[in-house]
Amino acid sequence: MYPELSTIEIAPQSTHSYSVIWLHGLGADGHDFEGIVPHLHLRVAPAIHFIFPNAPVQPVTINGGMKMRAWYDILDITQEHEVDTAGIYQSSALINALIEREMTKGIASENILLAGFSQGGVIALHAGLRYPHKLAGIIALSAYLPTLPQLEAERSTANHATPILMAHGIIDPVVAIESGKAAFHALKALDYPIEWHDYVMEHAVCQDEIAQIATFINTLFT
Repeated sequence: MYPELSTIEIAPQSTHSYSVIWLHGLGADGHDFEGIVPHLHLRVAPAIHFIFPNAPVQPVTINGGMKMRAWYDILDITQEHEVDTAGIYQSSALINALIEREMTKGIASENILLAGFSQGGVIALHAGLRYPHKLAGIIALSAYLPTLPQLEAERSTANHATPILMAHGIIDPVVAIESGKAAFHALKALDYPIEWHDYVMEHAVCQDEIAQIATFINTLFT
């Protein structure tokens, strides 16, 4: 069993009305996206509780079994990205617990947004599309979705109309853009309200992407 997740948090400066749970990528930690917050210039920023969980430390096969923060093991580096599916489900359960923690504070689930980069984006999509209560939205950056085959049977009707933002670098050498686009097209075919943006960058986040993320969140949190 994984331990309860440790987190980096930015407390709301006014009445807590919204929550954003933002998941880092492989080998990073909760501090990775902490610095993005002031650059988003969100209209309701003072009312948002930002939560940046630290993934569990575990061996990662493609890195020679070296232990690092990872939401799940990665077993190979092919475009299909064979992964530790059980690990994805375990980490998603931990994210569900964070959502429920916010709900116990009186925050409605539809005011909670999931975001993630790379592995974190995988978990944001996997968990959000299965979560039994309506969420505000899902952001998946430089990500893909290896659990698509299970989604049709497992998806939550509560989140069928939840807005999704996917964005990717067109020269990403870590997660091929084709993998991200495959997830986008599959979700679009399932009638999710999803948008796609790509940028001339590698496995990273760029200024234009940050502006798009801000626009997306500002349409959800008003």
